[in-house]
Amino acid sequence: MHAGASYFCSTFLNGMAIWENENWDAWMDELASRDFIVIDQFLPAEMYARMRSFLVKKLREDEFEKAGLGSLFNNQVDTRIRGDYTYWLDKKRDEHLSAFFELVEELNLQLNRACFLSLGGYEFHLAWYPPGTFYQKHVDRFKDRSNRMISVVIYMNEAWKDGDGGELKIYRPDEEILVEPLANRCILFKSDVTEHEVMTTNAGRYSLTGWLLHKPSTVGYLFGNGI
Repeated sequence: MHAGASYFCSTFLNGMAIWENENWDAWMDELASRDFIVIDQFLPAEMYARMRSFLVKKLREDEFEKAGLGSLFNNQVDTRIRGDYTYWLDKKRDEHLSAFFELVEELNLQLNRACFLSLGGYEFHLAWYPPGTFYQKHVDRFKDRSNRMISVVIYMNEAWKDGDGGELKIYRPDEEILVEPLANRCILFKSDVTEHEVMTTNAGRYSLTGWLLHKPSTVGYLFGNGI
């Protein structure tokens, strides 16, 4: 599958990203009907480069931690199910990433406008899958915490090629769809109903992953599902 869409970010106004409403209307129609949408070249080039450099820096500084399953109060590490490592972003600690956080807030506003979702918060982490790792089929909403509404994945694999693995497999009633983790490709999908898995990666797999929330996150975001 090589899905994509025209570039949606028209300009920045007072540090806030602005999208063309007519493009968003089409994308939200697809999200509503298929439960997911893929958009290529999602971030402005400068922002993408800054976020990827930050990911590489945190890897070199050994700041990533082994990801677990479940929310903060029901968290377990099980490499038979998932093998990734994560670094959770914090708006105060990582204040130099303020432009990205502003863009996410604009994304919440656009989804609220188009889909009437009442989104009020978000949580994001950087994710790294070493070669040979995967994440078995799952959905992103916790049984003991149900405020995740929309999942967001932005891939940061600069030289991904066929055979590298790490595709996102989406399960639909009548088909299975593979999404290649190409650099600056974003996928949005409904967190509670979209079953998916990360296929075994044969090369290091990098992404910026997050969730748009029905209400602001609490300390429970420190552990959780990732993609």
